Amino acid sequence: MSESTEQVQAIGRLWNEFSQEPFPDSLRHATFRGAELWLIELDIAGCVLGWLNNSGLLGSKDRVLLQRRIEDLAGVIPEINDPAGTQYCRRLHQLALRVSRNLSSAK
Repeated sequence: MSESTEQVQAIGRLWNEFSQEPFPDSLRHATFRGAELWLIELDIAGCVLGWLNNSGLLGSKDRVLLQRRIEDLAGVIPEINDPAGTQYCRRLHQLALRVSRNLSSAK
């Protein structure tokens, strides 16, 4: 099994665990720096699922979106006052970073 296949499988397991967690109630209507947190989460989820479904490949538009959302989330986390919300967003951020570090080339 190749290292990239192992990474896809490992991140897939992390995603499955993460996706079982409910979105924190405290963040449902939260807006930080003009961005609604649920939309940041939705964009990251779409990129992670796209990456998983394409065996580690992500198109250039989604690469840009993922990187932008990683940066958005990094800026938002320090502003969250709820410990459960902070933990949820940190896990999402770490998951997105792992995908970003393991991108294969795709157009």
